[in-house]
Amino acid sequence: MPFPHNQPFHKLIHSPSFYGALLNFLRRFPLTLLIFVLTSCPLYGIENVVFERNTEKIFLSGQIITEAPDGGLLLQTHDGFLWVIQHHELLERTNDSQPFAAIPAKKLSAQLQEEFPPPFRTHKTSHYLVCHNTSKAYAHWCGALFERLYRAFHNYWGRRGLSLHKPDFPLVAVVFRDEASFRKYSQKELGPAANSIIGYYSLTTNRVTMYDLTGMESLRARSRRSATVGEINLALAAPKMERTVATIIHEATHQIAFNCGMHRRFADIPLWLSEGIAMYFETPDLESSRGWRNIGSVNQVRLAEFQNDLTQRGDDSLRTLLENDQRFRTTNEMARAYPESWALVYFLIRQRPQQFVEYLKLMSQKKPLASDSPKTRIADFRKVFDQDLGQFDTVFLRQLMRVR
Repeated sequence: MPFPHNQPFHKLIHSPSFYGALLNFLRRFPLTLLIFVLTSCPLYGIENVVFERNTEKIFLSGQIITEAPDGGLLLQTHDGFLWVIQHHELLERTNDSQPFAAIPAKKLSAQLQEEFPPPFRTHKTSHYLVCHNTSKAYAHWCGALFERLYRAFHNYWGRRGLSLHKPDFPLVAVVFRDEASFRKYSQKELGPAANSIIGYYSLTTNRVTMYDLTGMESLRARSRRSATVGEINLALAAPKMERTVATIIHEATHQIAFNCGMHRRFADIPLWLSEGIAMYFETPDLESSRGWRNIGSVNQVRLAEFQNDLTQRGDDSLRTLLENDQRFRTTNEMARAYPESWALVYFLIRQRPQQFVEYLKLMSQKKPLASDSPKTRIADFRKVFDQDLGQFDTVFLRQLMRVR
């Protein structure tokens, strides 16, 4: 992941982050766990498991999301974490038949305080817990930004006929006071990739992790005063901060999408779709004192990248984007895959809105840890949009050349 941190669209997908980190993790488990026939997740019943990993015995209690024929498990705990447990790691397994319930926000806040002791504090909003050791003003700014995005996301898709549900778990954002402490913490999960990102959403922990983008904590350390909301707004309204703010909105969009029924965690959601939607929502409004308020504004950065690359775009570019996620994991193709994903989602929402909603509904039914073949991915796309890919690509390119 050789992108510097001012290139905010690199995701955890790039080795070893995001889906990349997930896939590297899952490769340590038997292939059968990745290709097993999935069973439906029970709506109730708590599973208690004891397993051994790296000589450590671990006890977990939660609900089984999927189970492999060989006994491997995908377990969701009460705080929303997802655990992949290999069958030979299991030592004990019992079911107490009690209904599974997500941990209430108050208890999760206490759990976060144990994991992140003072000077960390937790700021609660309607849907979020912002665990932070930065200024109170910055935590409140983040919470307000996330809540506006949450409401806008639900309203936007609700008006288009896509029914979304409330998150099963409180949405957690961990905000570090500075870049150094963020990197130290994130390296445990991401390795060296943590050195080149400013924030990320984790499918495993279900959290967004980031740091204070304003640098106000350095001011606070020198002057012994907290940054004000006005100072935060002023710092984040600078033109050079646009892509930085966009990154946080991008990651928060992923978190909402994977918690409201649009996507399922660990399911084979095409990356052009999940990344394209996040880029569609991310565009900040620097004229707003709140940092963001628009949905679906033309992403000028991605539009320019897409249009500038058209002379080198291959005839099979659309097909390769649709059939698998390899372009996102190839250094030479990564920079082209992102803008084309934004362009495709922008085109579909604007030109084929009803079909796009049907496609989102189809993708929302994908099961965790099942892997679609390239043939299936193409068939899913053509089933909904009902057009030869060559003809579709011609119309797609013609429309995107008109966008300004």
